[in-house]
Amino acid sequence: MTLPSIESLRCFDAAARLLRFRAAAKAVALTPAALGHRIRQLEEELGVRLFERTTRSVRLTSAGLALVPYARACLDAANGCLRAARGEVGPTPVELTMGTRHELGISWLTPQLRPLASEHPAVTVHLYFGSGPDLLLRVRTLEIDCAISSSRLGDAALDAIAIHPEHYVFVAAPKLVQKTPLRRYEDAGNHRLIDADVDYPLFRYFRDAAEGADRMQFSRVVRIGTIGAIRDLVVAGEGVAVLPNYLVKPDLKARRLQRLFPKVTPLHDYFRLIFRREDPRRPIYEALAASLSRAPLT
Repeated sequence: MTLPSIESLRCFDAAARLLRFRAAAKAVALTPAALGHRIRQLEEELGVRLFERTTRSVRLTSAGLALVPYARACLDAANGCLRAARGEVGPTPVELTMGTRHELGISWLTPQLRPLASEHPAVTVHLYFGSGPDLLLRVRTLEIDCAISSSRLGDAALDAIAIHPEHYVFVAAPKLVQKTPLRRYEDAGNHRLIDADVDYPLFRYFRDAAEGADRMQFSRVVRIGTIGAIRDLVVAGEGVAVLPNYLVKPDLKARRLQRLFPKVTPLHDYFRLIFRREDPRRPIYEALAASLSRAPLT
């Protein structure tokens, strides 16, 4: 099906308003012959007659009458496209669903919603909470628009903008290591490690660091899906874990947790704003990332 051109609809609208082809031709800056050609072309494309013409009068057919409001709406929309492209209508309202981990969302991202709304009034941000792999999958499958995560990207369909570095510490409850010391790597056999999944996504930041612990062998590894739950178990003395510094900083200060192997500096990662590589809203993501990078990570 061939859609009618904007120019043909413009000629039809002028003829429908004036009901005189010569006057309509003048209104659209065409010759009467050129206007007549446009009208015939439109009628051929639509497969209907739009005007009944005699030597003395021009009137719309029933099909022409039906077309009038839609043709004018189409012309208004085209004019709106032109104005929008020229920046004459202001920013277009945009709604985005941004995914994040529960802990980061509650402690940091939720308090940023008001500043984001102030800096970017045309953008409404909705939040979705999930785990790292879940967030990446939902961005990939279009269930959410973007996500903030430190998960490693291995999907060519996704792109990311770094926002904040994420530092990690290897921690345990003081009462646990007082009872069962963990001063040497060989002591790991007396402890259980708590991590997020089978790939040890948290412990690897300590293991892969300079002076890290490739040879540490724990008695058990317990997989807990969210870092908030891992933190609660470690504070309760149920195991040891590598956790984000921003999350356990209050616990370290209050001595609910203590740092293990303080001479080893774990590798760091980055919180990134992740989105689909082909998403045309990249400029919006870049602007949001710039705003979020100025908000201290707490």
